This record gives sequence, C-alpha cells and structure tokens, in this order.
Amino acid sequence: MTGAKITAIGSYVPLQKMTNADLEQMVETNDEWIVQRTGIKERRISRPNEFTSDLCVSAVQDLMKRYDKSVQDVDMVLVATSTPDFTFPSVASLIQHRLGIPLTAGAMDLNAACAGFVYALHTAHSYVASGLHRKVLVLGADTISKITDYTDRSTCILFGDGAGAVLVESDELSTGFFGYHLGSDGGGGHHVYRTALSSRIDELELLDTKLLVQNGREVFRWAVRTVPQGVQRLLDQAGVSLAQVDWFIPHSANLRIIEPICERLNYPIEQALYSLVNFGNTSAATIPLALDLGVREGKVQNGQRILMYGFGAGLTHAGQLVQLDLAPQVAESTPL
Repeated sequence: MTGAKITAIGSYVPLQKMTNADLEQMVETNDEWIVQRTGIKERRISRPNEFTSDLCVSAVQDLMKRYDKSVQDVDMVLVATSTPDFTFPSVASLIQHRLGIPLTAGAMDLNAACAGFVYALHTAHSYVASGLHRKVLVLGADTISKITDYTDRSTCILFGDGAGAVLVESDELSTGFFGYHLGSDGGGGHHVYRTALSSRIDELELLDTKLLVQNGREVFRWAVRTVPQGVQRLLDQAGVSLAQVDWFIPHSANLRIIEPICERLNYPIEQALYSLVNFGNTSAATIPLALDLGVREGKVQNGQRILMYGFGAGLTHAGQLVQLDLAPQVAESTPL
C-alpha cells in the first residue's frame, strides 16, 4: 500500500451575497428567525451564467496560487456535485480542459449529495493507496441556488453556492488517511430529492417541480441519530479516541443539527468547524470550505487529526479521519 496525503487546498465562493434581510423581501421570514433556527446569516449566490465548473476552476486556481502547485501532473480529477452544468459532459471533464490537465488524466463526477466530498476523498485515497494514481484533484462544489425553491421558506433560507478543492498525492513513507466509515439508507430517499427522468421512488409519487424538495424534520432526526453512530464506528476502526481528534468538520447543513451531534458525541462544539454562518449550506462544498476556513484562520495545522463527516440526500453519509501535510504556502489567500 502506498501512502496518500492532502498537500494543498483552495476554495471559491461567488461574489453576490444573499443576506437574511434579502430573504425577508422574498418570503415570510426574518433575520432573527433564520439565525435562531439555522445559525446562517448570509449565503453566496452564483450569477445566472456562473455554473459549478466555473466555481471549481476558481477554487483550483486559488489552490495553485497559494501553494505553488501545478495540475499538469494530475492523473485523476474527481468532482463531487449534485448540480453539474450538464447531465453530461461531467464537470470533471470540463475543468480538465479549462485547466489544461493532461488528456491522459481520468475525469469523473460523483453524486453523493452533501456527503459527496468525503466520498470523493475516500475514492481518491483508494486510488492513490492502491498505486493506480499518484496525484488526484478532488473537488466538492455545488450551485444549489439554481435548484432552490425561493417560495419555500423552509428550504430557501438554507442554501448557497461554493467550491473547495484539495490535492491528494502519493507518499512512499507515510500516510495522512487513518480511517473511514460509509453508509446509506435508500429507504429515506424521498426525504430529500430533486426529480429527473423519474418522478417516483418505489410506489411514492414525488413533487415534480425540478427543484430541491426536503423534509427537514426527518433529515434532522436521521442525521442526529446516524452521524454519532458513524463517527464512533470510524474511531473504533482507526483505533483512535474522540479526545485525540483536534477538529471535527461535520457537513454544514444547519447549526441546529451540528449542536446535538456534538452533544451526543460529548465533543466540544468549539472544536467543530463549519462554513454555514456566511455561506449557508453549500452541499458538497461545505466540508472543504470549512476546512479551508480553518486553514486560512490559522486554526488547522499540519499534523492535527481532522474528522470530516458528510451526510445528506440518499440518505448517504461518510466519514474520513485525516492528517494534513500541506505544502508551504507561498501566497496570501484571496479573501472569501
């Protein structure tokens, strides 16, 4: 087995902000109600002609600038997204072309919704650890605003757009990946969905709006029950205690979900990193955004143990325990 490490990180969010005050003009809501129930103050919204591939390209450019990294030797591109520019071609293929990544590199999109980035990271690790690939570009990105129903106050207050990117590279001497846990409960698929070719799940007729539909109460119950169990299984597999985890990065769905998860784990919420306050729920991008915010703020350091855990539509969930080994930063981060 070959070692694998995360050696660089980058992120990008659109320039346009949508504040809680803006939402007050659209639906029956107010800032106090939104903050109390979600912890979200604002989110970023992509322009009409700005798509997931555009956010991905900007996130990779941020990564390359900050760490003086090239993508000319990347041999696989993995993009976790639920909002690709097209059904096909893939976002991964689009950014391979736009960034001049070699024609010999593989390119593939993964759809595991809000757990997508962790699934993509797990896939990248398996590719590198097996020796099949040496340098994998991994992205979590979504433009959820483009499929959000802005007449539904229970969902439109949550979502924003963003992208995060990391490089996973081979290392013959050591590894930065120490444990994982994956799971899925497809029986709960009707709790978060967007119809496409079919508007039925099993015998259940769905709302065929082509926009995101979510039963927030059921997702909350599932996540608060499932994530702590998954975290414990991951730690047992890795032979690590929760006290040895420096930072916990759950999917930034809603602060009111993160709080009871930390409470059930008996883990201090002060050591939980999340990106929702200023960026909302960016689906597959929330975890890499939160990780990069930690790096930018100087909280996250090389050598620390970081436990990421994504969960969402499917119902899918995935956890990964890692240790960063970021290259020296050669340029200042562009403010988000």
